[in-house]
Amino acid sequence: MDYGLNGKHVLVTGGATGIGLAVAEAFVGEGARATVSGLSEAEVNTAVMQLGKGAQGMACDLTVAGEDKRLADFAADAAPVDFLINSVGIFEVRPFFETRDEDWFRFFDVNVMTGVRMSRLILKSMLERGEGSIVFISSESAVKPQAWMPHYGAMKACLLGVSRALSELTRGTQVRVNTILPGPTDTTAVRRYHEEIAREKGITREQVVSDYFDETEPTSLIRRMIAPAEVAASVVHLAASPALNGMAMRAEGGTIRAIL
Repeated sequence: MDYGLNGKHVLVTGGATGIGLAVAEAFVGEGARATVSGLSEAEVNTAVMQLGKGAQGMACDLTVAGEDKRLADFAADAAPVDFLINSVGIFEVRPFFETRDEDWFRFFDVNVMTGVRMSRLILKSMLERGEGSIVFISSESAVKPQAWMPHYGAMKACLLGVSRALSELTRGTQVRVNTILPGPTDTTAVRRYHEEIAREKGITREQVVSDYFDETEPTSLIRRMIAPAEVAASVVHLAASPALNGMAMRAEGGTIRAIL
């Protein structure tokens, strides 16, 4: 399907790795130019090389004051931002009783406020132009929270409220704000986590994944990890489809047992 993205400009925060990088690749594959951010120069440079001609990147920490504006200005210098994908986030399994106040605030700053800060800058310019699209990367955990990382589910649920509220600001324009809820995705961070479990138990990573769907995600209909590229394809569709606004799209393989 041709989404008409040739020559458009996408800014993907956290776009140097994981789902963010897959999203940037998907947009580039549709003819868009990409700006990505990441925490390290090495990751950003590797991502830019992988994305190819027209791509650019910046190493920055969006939890640090002023870095959001620096990134927004860097992107805008290349071209107006047509699409903002808020993909910065951290995934960490941590028992509730061992999660301190400062941990909660750190998760909130990374998983929620980075997207809030970038949207505050980019959405304003989109509304002034009367067009643009923002997608927040949430998670199935937003509506199916897990006891082994309540902080993660809480932050991802918060994104649903932020996104929907921002979409109300777009009324009567061609600007849209949406959220996507990926399920268990085969990112480098998740693979590393599975490998740690495999070493502890003395089994293969493949067995860890199999056990995961038997014991932890028995409601999954596809019963496998989702490829980042599969999530990215859904993000492009959500971001580029003119009638989709104020919604939360599920891309979680049927783990959420609901009809809406």
